[in-house]
Amino acid sequence: MSTIAASASHINPVNERLYHQSNLLGDWKGSFKKTNGSIDFKVLSINGSTAQVEYTHNGHTERGTGTVDGVTISFGNVTIATRNGTQAAFEFSFQPNGQLASVGTQTAVLSKDASATAANANPLVGSWTGATADHTASFTVSSINGRDAQVKYAVDGRSGQGTGDVSKNSVLFGNVAFKNIDGTNGTVTYQTYQHQTITLPVKRFVPKTA
Repeated sequence: MSTIAASASHINPVNERLYHQSNLLGDWKGSFKKTNGSIDFKVLSINGSTAQVEYTHNGHTERGTGTVDGVTISFGNVTIATRNGTQAAFEFSFQPNGQLASVGTQTAVLSKDASATAANANPLVGSWTGATADHTASFTVSSINGRDAQVKYAVDGRSGQGTGDVSKNSVLFGNVAFKNIDGTNGTVTYQTYQHQTITLPVKRFVPKTA
């Protein structure tokens, strides 16, 4: 089977807001509950309703295009779903002993390889917020595909969303610009209604874990 070249992800901002589909991206590993057979399922990229995936089981690797539906990806006779981005439910469906009317399943709980995810993640992706006594700003980069970034922002009561332009460690969307300084700190620069240019320090939002 030929090797596929995975492009950068392009996740619809609405789907990201509803389902957090970026949680599906990464290298998922585990084993079947019944047979203890090892599983390695990689979600390389998501583009709309399709995902480039790589599935390794019993020493055999399959590569191709899966179908994305909410928090679920289906690829052939396997399905993977996650809500928190760290653990995923995995199901393999089959017909035992050639019985057409009977369908069997094997299930597994997979864990995401955090080291692989961190190495492959674009440092611009994330939610960045900051505020002073007079100004507030938030800038979210949900996904990046080449030089296109799916973004949304809110600055001093104004908001917008769409496709921004990526340049090195910055994203420009209209007259709002975000710059990533060190992976944790950044700036959002924008113009007020009085055409005053404001540059506000922002920090990456990191959700609390239990």
